[in-house]
Amino acid sequence: MDFINQHIQEIYFVIFCIFIGIEVISNVPSILHTPLMSGANAISGVILVGAVYMMLQIPGDDYLNLTLGGIAIFLGTLNISGGFFVTGRMLKMFSPKK
Repeated sequence: MDFINQHIQEIYFVIFCIFIGIEVISNVPSILHTPLMSGANAISGVILVGAVYMMLQIPGDDYLNLTLGGIAIFLGTLNISGGFFVTGRMLKMFSPKK
């Protein structure tokens, strides 16, 4: 409970971002899905760089946080690379046939 009281502004900010994200995504037409996904992958890349930076701040003997951070970075990398592969395949569907 003490953690929540100390970080209440950050919690409000995350909740606000969730509502904004839902509103933005729900109003995007399907034709803009591919460019939006590419933009989301770019944003995820910036977030991944921040996660790596945060991992550098964790003490070397804190194995639980290092493990959780490593798993999070692995899953984030998997998400980004999968998104770029899907975007590439979708863009190939619109290219002229040879």
